[in-house]
Amino acid sequence: MNTQPCVFIVDDDFAVRDSLQLIMETAGLDYQAFDSAEHFLQSYCPDKPGCLLLDVNMPGMNGDELQAELIRRNIHLPIIFLTAYGDIPMTVRTIKAGAVDFLTKPVPRKLLLERIQDALQHEDQMHEQVMAKQDLCNRLNTLTPRELEVLPLVLAGHSNKEVARHIGISYRTVEIHRARILNKTGAISLLELARLCEACKIQPGPKPGHS
Repeated sequence: MNTQPCVFIVDDDFAVRDSLQLIMETAGLDYQAFDSAEHFLQSYCPDKPGCLLLDVNMPGMNGDELQAELIRRNIHLPIIFLTAYGDIPMTVRTIKAGAVDFLTKPVPRKLLLERIQDALQHEDQMHEQVMAKQDLCNRLNTLTPRELEVLPLVLAGHSNKEVARHIGISYRTVEIHRARILNKTGAISLLELARLCEACKIQPGPKPGHS
């Protein structure tokens, strides 16, 4: 990832923010600190990678609500919740909603940095998966309308003759379309092509023998 990841600190307690900023500085981590969830939302750029150190109990929008808002906006920023007091239901709820960790203050410096590095690694992997899927979908977008018509029938297991008969084109034309589909997508087999289409939510057509 070319962009330096950032640790976003959201906590209404000045002393906590100051302590966390010092830890980030000494660890050589890029960071930004905010005194409220609202201020974070106003400033955050979705293209900026990193992780979020998020207090649970804050005036205005609390940590739970910020997590829900990020989900609503389709922002998948790894969240490490920090709280002076928490309970099991709260922990379970936030983890189920996608948080990567839930820590109780005060958090030992070594443990906090370990969890931050884990979160940043997780975010990097997620970013790579998103970019890979985007690349796959971009390749599928190069297919012509006729190739997109042939594609689901091929994935469903129809022979070239069956595809030709179904669409009303020649057997040889189907062979050409099939070869071009594999070439454009970079797939070396139908199995790989099927996985590519599954990742991009393209469904196969009806199975042979079904209308």
